[in-house]
Amino acid sequence: MSKRSSAKYKLDRRMGENVFGRPKSPVNRREYGPGQHGQRRKGKLSDFGVQLRAKQKLKGYYGDITEKQFKGTYVEASRMKGDASQNLIGLLERRLDMVVYRAKFAPTIWAARQLVSHGHIRVNGVKCNIASRRVDVGDAIELGPKAQEMALVIEAQSLAERDVPDYVVPDGTSKVSFNRVPTLDEVPYPVRMEPNLVIEFYSR
Repeated sequence: MSKRSSAKYKLDRRMGENVFGRPKSPVNRREYGPGQHGQRRKGKLSDFGVQLRAKQKLKGYYGDITEKQFKGTYVEASRMKGDASQNLIGLLERRLDMVVYRAKFAPTIWAARQLVSHGHIRVNGVKCNIASRRVDVGDAIELGPKAQEMALVIEAQSLAERDVPDYVVPDGTSKVSFNRVPTLDEVPYPVRMEPNLVIEFYSR
């Protein structure tokens, strides 16, 4: 399991955007960066800086997965046929923890990862505790019986700030099926993501 190494909302302050679309985000009150000099730090970014920022934002959105995992996903995406930036998004959205989050089984990506690692998620009826597992088209993802009664899960399902996207199809309240790999336009990001800059960053 990837351990969260920094405060959840620090990424929001650093980027100056509500990356996760949460109502509690500090950016809703202060749009400048963290720290003593946050308000003054407004230098123009180089091309490298713009690419690095796009990479950090996308990587942070997916629960701050490790650099090794993220770069490995890029390498795989660049070897696939078609547009590498679309492939990258498709691979990231196929992670089991992400599908659990999209299905509104958990309020945050970190809570989704914890649900998976604690063995509360079943894929096609089989318990799976690997958050980075790739979900295939047609797979059924289901909450275990204990998880269905958790306050965390009940809270997540009542969240008004996000909807279940079209590529994750609910079957009752505790089961969904993954019916297709989404394109960038279909993914409900609260802020603009630029996977093309991430591809440029790694292919330098």
